[in-house]
Amino acid sequence: MKIVFLETDSLGDDVDYAPFYSIGEVVKYNNSDPEENSARVREADIIVANKISMDEELLRDAKKVRLICLTATGTNNVDFQYTNKRKIAVANVKSYSTRSVVQHTFALLFYVYEKLSYYDSFVKSGDYTDSDVFSCFDKKFNELYGKTWGIIGLGEIGREVAKVAEAFGCRIIYYSTSGKNNQSNYERVEFETLLKDSDIISIHAPLNEKTENLIDKKALKAMKETGVLLNLGRGKIIDEEALTWALLEGEIAGAGLDVLREEPMSKDNPLLSIKDSTRLIITPHIGWATVEARRRCLSEIYENISAFLNGEERNIVKGTN
Repeated sequence: MKIVFLETDSLGDDVDYAPFYSIGEVVKYNNSDPEENSARVREADIIVANKISMDEELLRDAKKVRLICLTATGTNNVDFQYTNKRKIAVANVKSYSTRSVVQHTFALLFYVYEKLSYYDSFVKSGDYTDSDVFSCFDKKFNELYGKTWGIIGLGEIGREVAKVAEAFGCRIIYYSTSGKNNQSNYERVEFETLLKDSDIISIHAPLNEKTENLIDKKALKAMKETGVLLNLGRGKIIDEEALTWALLEGEIAGAGLDVLREEPMSKDNPLLSIKDSTRLIITPHIGWATVEARRRCLSEIYENISAFLNGEERNIVKGTN
């Protein structure tokens, strides 16, 4: 049994691969190499990858492969028409990063909402030591209590964000991008209502034809000028040129992003023109990546492989694309 890991850098260097050696031969590659990937999986029985396209170009000569394990929940990179034809099973990981993403949602919010970059600089620059007042009111900020928190995508992560926001005293409303999600605990509203009424909007939706560019210039103009937008879903849900305009023109108060249209970030991304950290924080897709979540992800991969070898369908995805 040969297990080939194609992108170990996507899990970090502080995770433990020891359990996999009890299954068979383990081969690890740090990063994808488009010119070498096909050769790397040619003798593999099991492939473990993150974002590399699982398609005929990669798998054509991998005659022994029986299982593809994704170190992610999303399966957009799998050509299921081809894998199904080859009877190659595909397994993903679920729920491993929910708590981490929820935590990061609020980290992004408070950084912008409480103008923390300004006040940190105020102290470290020495301005506070020169002050004759014990506090500082230069940058105004508000309580969360009594504010309306709008959620786009009330799945597992969205529901957990709602619980925490409720604990801060927020009113919760949500928009179902599929039109099928009905949660009796929270008020479902139309998209326009969510934009107009929300003080904070957080995105936890998948990327599809209904969500791509959902937050465009029109949507941003409909938000409150005091509103904060958070994206923990997928980068292409937001039109980044429109968001740059909205932040520079004061159409909204701030934004916190953990995902971008292109990752790593492109050098010509318009958001790089915004240097004011009280209005914008961008993190490099780390919301999921706590130590615990990454280790949990690898453990889930091990459990998926073990189940498969025992004839069980654990987290097997039967795509139809």
